[in-house]
Amino acid sequence: MSGQRTSPLKNFFAGGFGGMCLVTAGHPLDTIKVRLQTMPKPVAGQSALYSGTFDCAKKIVVKEGALGLYKGMAAPLTGVTPMFAVCFLGFGIGKRIQQTTPDDPLTLGQLFKAGMISGVFTTAIMAPGERIKCLLQVQAAEASGQIKYRGPVDCAKQLYAEGGLRSIYKGTAATLLRDVPASGMYFMTYEWLQKVLTPEGKSRSDLSAGRTLFAGGMAGIFNWLVAIPPDVLKSRLQTAPEGTYPKGIRDVFKVMMREEGIRALYKGATPVMLRAFPANAACFFGYELAMKFLNRVAPNL
Repeated sequence: MSGQRTSPLKNFFAGGFGGMCLVTAGHPLDTIKVRLQTMPKPVAGQSALYSGTFDCAKKIVVKEGALGLYKGMAAPLTGVTPMFAVCFLGFGIGKRIQQTTPDDPLTLGQLFKAGMISGVFTTAIMAPGERIKCLLQVQAAEASGQIKYRGPVDCAKQLYAEGGLRSIYKGTAATLLRDVPASGMYFMTYEWLQKVLTPEGKSRSDLSAGRTLFAGGMAGIFNWLVAIPPDVLKSRLQTAPEGTYPKGIRDVFKVMMREEGIRALYKGATPVMLRAFPANAACFFGYELAMKFLNRVAPNL
């Protein structure tokens, strides 16, 4: 494969803009995903809190209004620019360290490894952001109308007061388990589709908006095919009361397999897949727009 762009700085800035596009497009379905993943197991004779994706969306809108679908968005939106900037920066560095010269073509395996490096890069930012986002998404007003967390800053303060940085970074290993292989699949799929969809004799910069959106959307789909099981474990761990799972993600997995079976690892898969295509199509489309702009105004960056 050829034509790999390895400027880490350009990847940093373009990735940040792409991440903003992703969050704006995909957060409502992300909220539904987390609600489905973390809903309590129904007792015998009672129906589940949500029967599925659309039932969950309906109940959120009825009880909390349309803005309920955007709960917790401030946390990822605030952190998304550095998070995705670092993600794409990590991918650029992962490519660069495997090349002798910037123009060296990379194999699919090398692209996968570069993507895995990006997953390691983002975990330090992603883990606390995911912890805060999930807690905000699953909270609902109590009978008195009170809510525990007033927003991401208040949530972070309360977590720090309860357990210091350890509480804020709860679920870091689970986030790493999710993001390293999923990021490898994410970037490898996108780069491969960009090559496949580029007409003979043309460069990837000549691709139509529709083809770029398709490549980005499919990259999102393949990313989540890998990420869903560890994401369910991560969401359970990060939203559970302190002390519920003393051995971390291993305890989450054991309890889930014992009480709910393997299908529980795919809870929330429907909203994930519904969200994955448009959100990641928006992400890579924003990334490509930003990259073209940077190539035009700062070709030597």
